[in-house]
Amino acid sequence: MQRVNLKPDTLDQENRRFAQAPLRAPVFLNSVPKAGSHLLRNIVRMFVPVAQQYQRQFIQYANLEEHGDAFNTDLPMLSWGHLPFSDSSAVELTGVRKILLVRDPYSWVIARARFFVSDEFDGNLDLLKEGKLSVDELMNLMIFGMYQRAPSLNEIFAHNALAWLGTGVHLLRYEDIVRHLRSLESADAEAYFRALFDACGIALPDDWRERVQVGSDPRQSGTARENLSSRQELEFPAELPEIQRRLVEFVAPGLRSLLGYA
Repeated sequence: MQRVNLKPDTLDQENRRFAQAPLRAPVFLNSVPKAGSHLLRNIVRMFVPVAQQYQRQFIQYANLEEHGDAFNTDLPMLSWGHLPFSDSSAVELTGVRKILLVRDPYSWVIARARFFVSDEFDGNLDLLKEGKLSVDELMNLMIFGMYQRAPSLNEIFAHNALAWLGTGVHLLRYEDIVRHLRSLESADAEAYFRALFDACGIALPDDWRERVQVGSDPRQSGTARENLSSRQELEFPAELPEIQRRLVEFVAPGLRSLLGYA
């Protein structure tokens, strides 16, 4: 199982500055890996008592059986992870409020490539960090996957995102979160975050903007782009080049449309 090496944040201490109402039903923040998982998690953590935050581990299919307590409807907890849709995960999440975070596959390719060559990522893929591959080659590996070592874009989005659609999840797009963070004072931002917290079963408090600002601070996220370190000096493009866009459409036709990006 791939691991992420992160410095601890101070959000538990920040959380205690705010009055917290108890969570009445379990909530699971599910996400496509590299879709802004820590950003969403850190924001929602500011609205849930620390005692009700299941912080043992990011829950994934490989460790699902170890973390059934996270979904106990009698002892509601906020938990998070990357769970593909399956019979086991669907059964485990019965009675749990489910939030699903996705990202535009075009920007996801760049974000995943940047993360895989960072010092913070430990996934037995050190050959990517040797500096022998170009940025274009790295991006193509993110699209097509690496045999028996890393799944393709199509596999990840099919199982971690598309297969959950229509099952009662509240769908979020990373780009929408970022857009509303830039205009927190707007009525649109308030409506957006009210809908998110309604889906979590959490009433939006009057100080919600301050809480969102604290949780979204990049300094609290070890996986934020500006906090990643690497031994390589690679220049990743701001936008996915045209050829890689066409490759994304080849390996996952209709994906961006289903997720609301086209």
